[in-house]
Amino acid sequence: MKRVGILNAQLSRVVAALGHGDTIVIGDAGLPVPLGVPCIDLAVRIGVPSFWEVLDTVLEEMQVERAAIAEEAPQALRARFAERLPVETMPHAQLKDASTGAVCVVRTGEAVPYTNIVLWSGVAF
Repeated sequence: MKRVGILNAQLSRVVAALGHGDTIVIGDAGLPVPLGVPCIDLAVRIGVPSFWEVLDTVLEEMQVERAAIAEEAPQALRARFAERLPVETMPHAQLKDASTGAVCVVRTGEAVPYTNIVLWSGVAF
């Protein structure tokens, strides 16, 4: 049994298999999942797990080249994202369009609107 990091087998496999430029989306409980994009649904109830718990855990194992969030995200939320990694902003509709090419969408129990992020995989060398 794995002792640390991502324990969810499905999510661990996805992160391990990412190639340069691949994207994953971590979203709140209400983010629509595009047709054909697999969803790793971690939501147990509202708030569990939180978006931040999932994002922090993924960032421990994923090499991120860039990230994007919605312009509509509240300023406090945008500041919190910026503390963790450099992010660009785009209209929420464009963020949803960007998720159509994602390797997967990870659904959390988060209930704060616009708490969604697209992560582009980088390389560790």
